[in-house]
Amino acid sequence: MSAIANLALQGTLLGGYYALLASGLSFLFGVMRIINLAHGSLAVVAGYALWFLAERLGIGPFVGILVVMPLMGLLGWILHRIIFERSMRAGDLVPILSTFGLATVADNVMFQKFGADTRSLAPYIDTFAYDSWQLPGDLYIGQLSVLVFGLAVVVLGGLHLLLARTSLGRQIRAAAEDPEAALLTGIDTRRIYGIATAIAVMTVALAGMALGMRATFDPYGGSQQLVFAFEAVVIGGAGSLWGTLVGGVVLGIAQSIGAQLNPQGFLIAGHAVFLVVLVARLYASDRLAGILRALRARTG
Repeated sequence: MSAIANLALQGTLLGGYYALLASGLSFLFGVMRIINLAHGSLAVVAGYALWFLAERLGIGPFVGILVVMPLMGLLGWILHRIIFERSMRAGDLVPILSTFGLATVADNVMFQKFGADTRSLAPYIDTFAYDSWQLPGDLYIGQLSVLVFGLAVVVLGGLHLLLARTSLGRQIRAAAEDPEAALLTGIDTRRIYGIATAIAVMTVALAGMALGMRATFDPYGGSQQLVFAFEAVVIGGAGSLWGTLVGGVVLGIAQSIGAQLNPQGFLIAGHAVFLVVLVARLYASDRLAGILRALRARTG
């Protein structure tokens, strides 16, 4: 029984990292309907920025994030003006191709600057990387894992409150629902989209910090992080912030169970759950569309 509880606990905490990683992807898709394929690469960029501050300037990750987050926000604004805004005008496929190209460029630039060696932020946080608390039933939870899970809840809760309780949030929701109508009411959708992208990329900085502290990263590690984020978003429901947390937890538990069954099961179990949920959603969508068509036919 304790083994099952430990699997569930560790999977839930791992899911907190996936939710933090996916929060910016979910937020950007909910606002602009853009699937940012450079999302994982941007997380690695933040990880390298924090590593540079720690290695070269002696600034630890917890202080360095106060420098990196605003810089990542500025980068998000610039990317929106240069890439996202222009590609959105050219059709649904162009933003996907543009962000794929951005990811490729970012990966290769990082390789040129930092080489192929893996890096980690764990050496710069002392024993916090592996310290843990003991719970009743011989259960252990890592302090870093708890911090990352709490950070995911704070980020998702903050984004939810931003959208629900602030004037900026109402403008973001209006621009997301109907950009043309929002423009007619005086909302500068161009500015709103730029702010939304900056916010999304700032959350990526937090994900990059978590990635660097709990594991290692390299210039081409962004694609794997993108897969985890995308799976969490789909499992939880695209565009749903709290659904992203649920999706991350489900993915984390599935991976933890899979790792116990087979050494390769860590990834396979997560992918399997993702595919099952994806097929179920597509089937439910087709069924709903069929019911709506039948209702329209009956009502003339």
